[in-house]
Amino acid sequence: MIFLTLICMSFGLHLGFGCHPICQCAGKIFLCQENKVVQIPQDIPRNSTELIFMLTKVTVIPRGAFSGFEHLEKIEISQNDVLKSIEGNVFANTPQLQEIRIEKANNLVSIDREAFQNLPNLKYLLISNTGIHFMPTVSKIQSFQIVVLEIQDNINLKTIEKNSFVGLSLENIAVRLNQNGIEEIQNHALNGTHLNELILSGNQQLTKLPDHVFSGADGPAVLDISKTRISSLPAFGLDNIKRLIAKSAYYLKKLPPLEKFSELIEANLTYPSHCCAFANWKREISILHPICNRTFDYMDGNSDPSDKRSTQDEYMFSGGTSFDQMEKEEEMFFDYFLCNEIRDVSCFPKPDAFNPCEDIMGYNTLRVLIWCINILAITGNAVVLIILVSSQYKFTVPRFLMCNLAFADLCMGIYLLLIASVDIQTKSQYYNYAIDWQTGAGCGAAGFFTVFASELSVYTLTVITLERWHTITYAMQLERKVRFRHALIVMISGWIFAFTVALLPIIGVSSYLKVSICLPMDIETPLSQAYIMFLLVINVMAFVVICTCYIGIYITVRNPNVVSSNSDTKIAKRMAILIFTDFLCMAPISFFAISASLKVPLITVSNSKILLVLFYPINSCANPFLYAIFTKTFRRDFYILMSKFGCCQKQAQIFKTETSSSAHTIHGRNGHYVPGPKSSTGSVYTLVPLNH
Repeated sequence: MIFLTLICMSFGLHLGFGCHPICQCAGKIFLCQENKVVQIPQDIPRNSTELIFMLTKVTVIPRGAFSGFEHLEKIEISQNDVLKSIEGNVFANTPQLQEIRIEKANNLVSIDREAFQNLPNLKYLLISNTGIHFMPTVSKIQSFQIVVLEIQDNINLKTIEKNSFVGLSLENIAVRLNQNGIEEIQNHALNGTHLNELILSGNQQLTKLPDHVFSGADGPAVLDISKTRISSLPAFGLDNIKRLIAKSAYYLKKLPPLEKFSELIEANLTYPSHCCAFANWKREISILHPICNRTFDYMDGNSDPSDKRSTQDEYMFSGGTSFDQMEKEEEMFFDYFLCNEIRDVSCFPKPDAFNPCEDIMGYNTLRVLIWCINILAITGNAVVLIILVSSQYKFTVPRFLMCNLAFADLCMGIYLLLIASVDIQTKSQYYNYAIDWQTGAGCGAAGFFTVFASELSVYTLTVITLERWHTITYAMQLERKVRFRHALIVMISGWIFAFTVALLPIIGVSSYLKVSICLPMDIETPLSQAYIMFLLVINVMAFVVICTCYIGIYITVRNPNVVSSNSDTKIAKRMAILIFTDFLCMAPISFFAISASLKVPLITVSNSKILLVLFYPINSCANPFLYAIFTKTFRRDFYILMSKFGCCQKQAQIFKTETSSSAHTIHGRNGHYVPGPKSSTGSVYTLVPLNH
């Protein structure tokens, strides 16, 4: 019996294929799949429910081509590379038509304004991969169904005009405009619609959603602006959004006030910092379960959920059936308290250890300390620069090197000032400024300053140490004295080196490890790892050179023929302090940088801020005191400068007298020339007073 039925069905279908010389029929499906078809057939069976035109060579779909098909439910026109236009009334008087698909017709540039009208049962309209320049007119469709409108992959579609979707449906609609060439969406474009979702993803030339784009519309509940260049959301109409999708929307760097998202349940964004905005933000949201909506229709919407449950119980136990007729069985077990639940916004990507939800200075203690440290560094080094440059004494090699060191440390103070200023400006709202700061010129400038300052400072400290060691070691050999031109060449090389390594991250070689609060640590690429390891090797080598030179200096000054025994202890303490400050500055940074470069990060961004404030700037704050301010030569220059303004006259006169008398202490022993205190015009010599 079953076998006979299958034979009959097969025989019946086979008979149906003879409905047209070229096209085919399968039951009520009419299929044209031949490139010989150059026009719409006139003898399509009137009882067809589905028409498919694929791979044909029809250039024009004429007026009324499908009009009057009372049973037609679906039309598909696809893979036609010669189709140029669709005329008016093509789909008129097709009351059962539910689905229209027009796709892969690259040369289709014209769809008549009257093409779609009076389609009361339309549920789905697709126009994809065509050459149209304007949004098809859908105002006369007047569907009574929930309609999904997909206009996608039309690269010549540039503008969505106002009132573009009025009349599409009397029910909810979903408008999916992804992967087009849209550049502008006008105000009131969605006017007169019950908008369930608006998908704009992939419109890479779309830069703006105007403030009144949602005016006159109910919705959208879902908004997707992924892979666009939209830089800001509209000022109005966000209160209906329940799901916001903005993945790879790199230009959207700032969110509007959270109060505008009164119904938001889920946000899928580009930057983790934006999710920080929702971290502690809670408010009442209706989850809009259909049971909640239906219940509110016949119950007081302002009543307490427990009242609704009581009403339900009254219906159930009174023996009545009207309630059971209106509600499904599941409603009897539904928790009505969920209709007015307090919920958090589900947001992605979630913040992590390298993108924490905190201000630049995550702790108030650090916020205070960074201001104290940057003021100290800027003031101390600025004073040293002014005193050294304005001194009336000869501009010697030590003085020149000290000016370079003070300038480098001054740059470090400026970097800390920049970080502290941005922290104050963005306090409590850093999530809204994080992207502009991390990707902007301010962060780049901060990164340049810190790398330039740190490398120039380390380089200059090394040169000062080598010059000091050379001067003390060869104090009796004047022909081996370091000349100013030598120091100038060495420091020019140092400036070029520091400038180059500071510039490399700006051109994309690596992000700044030492500015982890500015940019997340980026050490995943081999080039970035190589850059970090190079800086670490340079700094470690400099530290080794400094320590070696100080050991040599210490051995030299231990000779009783060079310094008095009373000076030994003082010199040893001074050198110990210098080495200790260098170690405190370099060791923690180097240790954690090495671990991170080996892909074993041992510290988070939050904790790295402690290193940044308490360890990283130690040298910049200590150097002006250890190398200048605490020296006798600096005090002399300071008092003499102040005396020009009528201050410290007595102290200045004392130093002038001492300098004048010391100028005549030049004498020889055993044929050697020993310089007096005047030769200590540079602060470096005050650490090692030479005696007979």
